[in-house]
Amino acid sequence: MSMSKAYPLPIDISPTTVANTASLVRIVAFLFISGAATLRLVYSLRATRVLASEGFYEFWNWFDPTAWYPLGRVVGGTIYPGLMATSGVIYNVLHSLHLPVDIRNICVLLAPCFSALTAWATYMFTKEMKDESAGLLAAAFIGIVPGYISRSVAGSYDNEAIAIFLLMFTFFLWIKAMKQGSALYGTLTGLFYFYMVAAWGGYAFITNMIPLHALALTLMGRFTNRLYVGYSSWYAIGTLASMQVPFVGFQPVRTSEHMGALGVFGLLQIVAFVELVRAHVSSKQFQQLLFVSVIVVGILGTLVIVGLTYKGWIAPWTGRFYSLWDTGYAKKYIPIIASVSEHQPTAWPSFFMDLHFLIFLFPAGVVLCFKELRDEHVFVVIYALVASYFAGVMVRLMLTLTPIVCVSAAVALSSVLDTYIDPVVPDATDGDADAAKKDRSTTPASSASVVELLTDIVTSGSSPSKRTKHARQGIIGLDTRGVVILNALGMLLFFVVHCTWVTSTAYSSPSVVLASHMPDGLHIIDDFREAYYWLRQNTPKDAVVMSWWDYGYQIAGMADRPTLVDNNTWNNTHIATVGKAMSSPEEVAYPILRKHDVDYVLVIFGGLLGYSGDDINKFLWMVRIAQGVWPDEIQEPRYFTPQGDYRVDDQASSTMKNSLMYKMSYYRFPELFGGGQAQDRVRGQVIPNPGPTLDYLDEAFTSENWIVRIYQVKKEDPLGRDLKGANAFDKGKKRKRTRPPVRRRSLA
Repeated sequence: MSMSKAYPLPIDISPTTVANTASLVRIVAFLFISGAATLRLVYSLRATRVLASEGFYEFWNWFDPTAWYPLGRVVGGTIYPGLMATSGVIYNVLHSLHLPVDIRNICVLLAPCFSALTAWATYMFTKEMKDESAGLLAAAFIGIVPGYISRSVAGSYDNEAIAIFLLMFTFFLWIKAMKQGSALYGTLTGLFYFYMVAAWGGYAFITNMIPLHALALTLMGRFTNRLYVGYSSWYAIGTLASMQVPFVGFQPVRTSEHMGALGVFGLLQIVAFVELVRAHVSSKQFQQLLFVSVIVVGILGTLVIVGLTYKGWIAPWTGRFYSLWDTGYAKKYIPIIASVSEHQPTAWPSFFMDLHFLIFLFPAGVVLCFKELRDEHVFVVIYALVASYFAGVMVRLMLTLTPIVCVSAAVALSSVLDTYIDPVVPDATDGDADAAKKDRSTTPASSASVVELLTDIVTSGSSPSKRTKHARQGIIGLDTRGVVILNALGMLLFFVVHCTWVTSTAYSSPSVVLASHMPDGLHIIDDFREAYYWLRQNTPKDAVVMSWWDYGYQIAGMADRPTLVDNNTWNNTHIATVGKAMSSPEEVAYPILRKHDVDYVLVIFGGLLGYSGDDINKFLWMVRIAQGVWPDEIQEPRYFTPQGDYRVDDQASSTMKNSLMYKMSYYRFPELFGGGQAQDRVRGQVIPNPGPTLDYLDEAFTSENWIVRIYQVKKEDPLGRDLKGANAFDKGKKRKRTRPPVRRRSLA
């Protein structure tokens, strides 16, 4: 059957020219994708500066006495060093080439540089799923999608800045190792897995995704020598290498989170041995041997796992694992995990905010992979299902869902564009036309489902073999092509506009600098830096600052002062101690402050400006964490009203009003309103007038917009008096004594 063209194509261009032009277009597109980054402030460079100036071994053994005062912190053994090591290597390479680049500039630009590598890794991964056109679309998507650009803008110096590239490239190498049965690709997969382990705690996702893929292929009857070689080389090299990271140690062979990979490794050894025996014995003998060996190995494996668990060699599942399956587990048993905003369940609008129209193309791409279902497509289907569940459980895990959404959406959109851009138009014969008329006259329009029609349209141009077999499939006419292509271009345009808007409004300014859009223009709120600068300039170098753990890294990096707790959150008891001090009355909190040599207490208050991320809104988490350690002294219901309301006005409970956090937040707050109603703009409640008073702390600094408030802890009274009584004495509230009677001598 002859095929006509919907539009003419040039016929005097050689295939080499076409291939070179396509490669040039891909390179130019990658350059544009790599440039999609904006500026963001670097928060803390202390660890990287130590590594760059002192060397790797000094960093490895670095003990920081200013963190988690008075305990201190062994930084090298309690951190994933991959991010710092990457910056240090780049720094040393540039200096060896006589390029005097400051380590700060390297840290600022590290994330956008790795985002370009992420786009390339996504292109290579998607190319294995479909073709170059889908890969280019996937690279463009992940280059600007808000779900990833939040961690790839300039200045976003965090572990995720390099981790997503390592995630996608490790998966690409695994697909190559599995398809080719190459020990080289398997070894490279293990080495990049080691890099991932050193960079981010999310390496456990790779640790379980690859074994899950291998297990699924084995259960589907797709076990091959290629799968065996690829998995065995990855597991052997990757596990041994990952154990060299001090923070990980022997976890790959002693924790339950890693037992799945070990179990699949053992299963593949058994299957490979069985396949080897099958080639050398008869069928009857093979069945008997298989039956006996499966029973023996199953019993021995179960006994070994039970015995090692009983002896304590294999650690049980951690609380973080349980919190992924039971969203209420962390709130009940590990409130420090539930208190992190990124660990909350994801709201539905967040999916559209972070992914836009890709979330609608995502299922279509998964369905297309499922229809063809090659070995690599099984990986995409499993990845999509697992990542979709975990992204719904925890906001932070949206970061692991974004790459597969970009890949699947690119496969779907590429299939549609391939179908409607293909110039070939099928010419129906008379018999085909009569059959089509008969079908239309005998079949109701409603008998074919919309899903079937859409599937036929999408898949009609995706496979050349299907176009040859079903010659009648295709698109006739330029009008239909134009409508579909224009709609696709329109969606892409809206996607770019949405990504640009989200990036400019949400991810283009640092967290320590706030912006407020008012009718008279943009107002910059710089209270955090103002307060940290005051601490640096007006307090002794060894002054200990207590705050909630959210601000520990900022105080250490920008104010350069010792802190009790920080964002590492490795010691729950120490954090609970801070929570107890914040939620206790002054006279109870003061001994805690003095015991830990606290000189200043820093709190965040947003009641004046309407900043909802203040410490009063986080206060219940402080109470819950402290209650987990001191359940007899700190009890959450006491901070609610008898009706069960969380209030800060005159109806607030006495325990709430007497807490140190309440007093520090609302101290002198009613004075701002000149006798009027002191309205808390965050809670929408009126603060009682007169407000709370302080006896054990003095106000040292309050920022311009009252967001950051710093109090100095008073020293003990030199006369040994109680500070509350001494303060009352100084204010003239002492009890008045009666005048003693005049003694008169009696007359003789």
